[in-house]
Amino acid sequence: MPITEILARNAEMYGQERCITEINMDLQESHNVTWLEYELIENNPAGEYRRDMTWRVFDEKANRLANLLLKRGIKKGDKVAILLMNCLEWLPIYFGILKTGAVAVPLNFRYTAEEIKYCLGLSEAVAMIFGPEFIGRVETIYDQIPRVKTLFYAGENRPSFAESYDRLTANCSSEAPPIKLADEDDAAVYFSSGTTGFPKAILHTHRSLMSACETELEHHGQTLEDNFLLIPPLYHTGAKMHWFGSLLSGSKAVLLRGVKPEWILKTVSEEKISIVWLLVPWAQDILDAVERGELKLEDYDLSRWRLMHIGAQPVPPSLINRWKKYFPNHLYDTNYGLSESIGPGCVHLGTENIHKVGAIGVPGHNWEVKITDENGSPVPRGQVGELAVKGPGVMKCYYNDPEATAAVLKDGWLFTGDMARMDEDGFIYLVDRKKDVIISGGENIYPVQIEDFLRAHPAIKDVAVIGLPDGRLGEIAAAIIELKPGCLCTEEEITVFCAPMPRYKRPRKIIFDNVPRNPTGKIEKPRLREKFGAASLVAAQTQK
Repeated sequence: MPITEILARNAEMYGQERCITEINMDLQESHNVTWLEYELIENNPAGEYRRDMTWRVFDEKANRLANLLLKRGIKKGDKVAILLMNCLEWLPIYFGILKTGAVAVPLNFRYTAEEIKYCLGLSEAVAMIFGPEFIGRVETIYDQIPRVKTLFYAGENRPSFAESYDRLTANCSSEAPPIKLADEDDAAVYFSSGTTGFPKAILHTHRSLMSACETELEHHGQTLEDNFLLIPPLYHTGAKMHWFGSLLSGSKAVLLRGVKPEWILKTVSEEKISIVWLLVPWAQDILDAVERGELKLEDYDLSRWRLMHIGAQPVPPSLINRWKKYFPNHLYDTNYGLSESIGPGCVHLGTENIHKVGAIGVPGHNWEVKITDENGSPVPRGQVGELAVKGPGVMKCYYNDPEATAAVLKDGWLFTGDMARMDEDGFIYLVDRKKDVIISGGENIYPVQIEDFLRAHPAIKDVAVIGLPDGRLGEIAAAIIELKPGCLCTEEEITVFCAPMPRYKRPRKIIFDNVPRNPTGKIEKPRLREKFGAASLVAAQTQK
């Protein structure tokens, strides 16, 4: 069943029910009024602080865009890009594209103009819908993207080189277009995070999207009574595919624009949120604010909050132990996935397996996993190998890149590039990215293990371990450490703290600096290698 049919079903069954609320905390704080007071201000323009949308309006908005695209000659299989910050319009635009049989192409809102141009070209997009934050970037390239025949602008103060999305869709029919969709039809192109170079275009079908709905609902049991707090960027598979559980159950969600700890807790309290998906830094920030006394949990009504889950990166057990101290009644889950496997869920811990915190878990609903050697053969339990997954959410291909596709797709198995091991109970532990493994003096060093150890230090907010060139050992482990606000620490203290580790694993270089992460929470290690690697390379060459 194409995923668009779920939206149509919800519009029919729950038409007057609220499905998505957008909350913009920056605007609320700038007016220095309470939530309720703000809604009572006269002449409050739509979208200034809080906006709601029902399932029926959601479906109608999607239909209006679909009919506009069809009028403009967009046909089945054409690619239509989305370049928007998280907003109430995002999901109706996404589903409107799908309803035409076209392929949605979400773009990272951090892309530079050149990266936008590159991704439009790689995906062969013929149209794009963009928001006010991107006028400057689009203006510099719009005459360099000849394949993109149509530019729609969603917002006020329309630039001269684009047409008005709002005005044009308002004049289109709200009835569903007569387009037949099949499970195997192409549905969306997502881009890899780019942490290993230029992003790849990942093509998924409608079957992939539906599999994400089913997996998420099976793992977290969403019902009509739930309310999901949606914070991460919608252009990425992670956030949207977790929301797909709300789509399938017909339940509500809140789209929060902002990640400050007090904003998250206030939204949970006021909106009676029951499910929150966090990234590691956001969970750490909440705990740090509580422990510094900046947030008092008793000031918030958190009684409806039943589940906190984390994905996008390895989760240090120390973080979850801290979390359970303050939120002992929460169910907890770890979700592992990648854009090539339609986001989270191909491996998950399971809320019943809190005793295995530190593992990414077991195969997700309808998924298979194996851990292999360099020849693709399974390794014995306990040994490290490459994690491979197989299931209904595996990508169709890297679009227009058969060589890259063949490198990771083999007999239906997706080779993830992540190194992992399986314990005697069948639980999988992520060891590190295959490309991030450090080989020092002939020993394999897995940075994630060192990072997990260092995060237990009370002064450390975040840490990234990378390999730097060394004339004698080939590479050495360097720890880039970001301290918590107000905390002081020295290299000597870190060295002493690391003494219990095996000698070869101890970081040989300590650097105090910020740890950069992309919008999905992944550490941007190429940036760190570029920043600190040049000086180390010179030193290594001098040693030879």
